[in-house]
Amino acid sequence: MIWYRIPLRPVTKKNSQRIIRVNGRLMITPSPQYRRYEKEASAWLIPTEPPIDYPVNVKCTYYFHPNKDGRVPKNLPDLVNLIEATCDVLVKNKILADDNCRIIRTHDGSEVIYSPLEDERTEVEITRLT
Repeated sequence: MIWYRIPLRPVTKKNSQRIIRVNGRLMITPSPQYRRYEKEASAWLIPTEPPIDYPVNVKCTYYFHPNKDGRVPKNLPDLVNLIEATCDVLVKNKILADDNCRIIRTHDGSEVIYSPLEDERTEVEITRLT
């Protein structure tokens, strides 16, 4: 098992995407917030081996603070979008060779936790499948 802790508030690629024009063509790019998150997360994602190219379960646990009244904020991203962003960051940092279904077979156990007692962060647990 490989475990990473990213002590940053989780961010997705899908929220606040930008449309830009490149050589006359429109393209969608991630938000500046995601680009900053991707860069800062890299400091916490140091590969310990060559990029993983075998089947794994990637369990992602996301910690967010609830509102001051204890309720879950309405503007939080979907779990699927959080997982997508985390997998893209893992590939960019050469933890995973790719995020296709031959390598990431499952995301079993992934969840979002709201707690005023926990720091906002992402915990990633990568387990080899047989």
